Amino acid sequence: MQETSTIGFIIILATTLFSYQGLKDHAFLEKYSFQIDKILINKEYRRMLSSGFLHVSWMHLIFNMATLYFFSDALEFKLGLSNFILLYFGSLLGGSLFSLYIHRNHSDYSAIGASGAVSGLIFAAIALFPGIELSLLILPIYIPGWAYGLLYVLVSIYGIRSQSDNIGHDAHLGGGLVGLTIALVLFPDSIKHNYLPILLIVVPSAIFIYLILTRPGFLLINPTPGKQKGFYLPEDKYNAAVRDNRNEIDKILDKIKKQGIDSLTKQEIQKLKEDTERKRRQ
Repeated sequence: MQETSTIGFIIILATTLFSYQGLKDHAFLEKYSFQIDKILINKEYRRMLSSGFLHVSWMHLIFNMATLYFFSDALEFKLGLSNFILLYFGSLLGGSLFSLYIHRNHSDYSAIGASGAVSGLIFAAIALFPGIELSLLILPIYIPGWAYGLLYVLVSIYGIRSQSDNIGHDAHLGGGLVGLTIALVLFPDSIKHNYLPILLIVVPSAIFIYLILTRPGFLLINPTPGKQKGFYLPEDKYNAAVRDNRNEIDKILDKIKKQGIDSLTKQEIQKLKEDTERKRRQ
């Protein structure tokens, strides 16, 4: 048991230290975050893993690491050291790859957080432990694992479809499904003993993935004006901040193109300098 608890502690410690550095140094965060153009054009594939060690806030970090802590002991004991590592990082990479596909045409999309990996742990636990009950966040209210899994999938699908620009839950769904798959490959008998929760997760997810692969327009929804869409998570706030900054820079560049650089205010010049310096340090 000592061996299995060690790897969970190491991941939590490494993620906390890495996140702390990113929280105090924006250039560090930009260097290792998940960014579509950096991955597809510059081929910086390390970002698909390194982004899982960064978080946008202490609350974001604490929530993910608390979930990792609560699930790690039972899963490490069940899977063993090497398979637990496979589960965690496989789920993290799976979430990143799913996000990469969903947002392949969104050049300004970026993301950070271990949510894909954590989702993989949750889905694996639902598959491997029949009768498991999970709490609703910090509330002392527990629901059956099958209900939690189904709700999680439906919320993720709704979040992806109702997204505004880059906001979505794709990494959560992708990481969760990869975690579930790894667990079932390692313990195929779980399908026979726990088929209902597994089917409730897999069937709607499979239908959704089929639709986005065969009908790309399925993801396109006209948002209702003045209405906030989706479920706003810490990752979403980071994406929104990056997008807003990019929009500001684009407006400044358009102003230079139309009116010349002398038309810029001191604030706009400073904003442009900060953006240039940030890109130089990446």
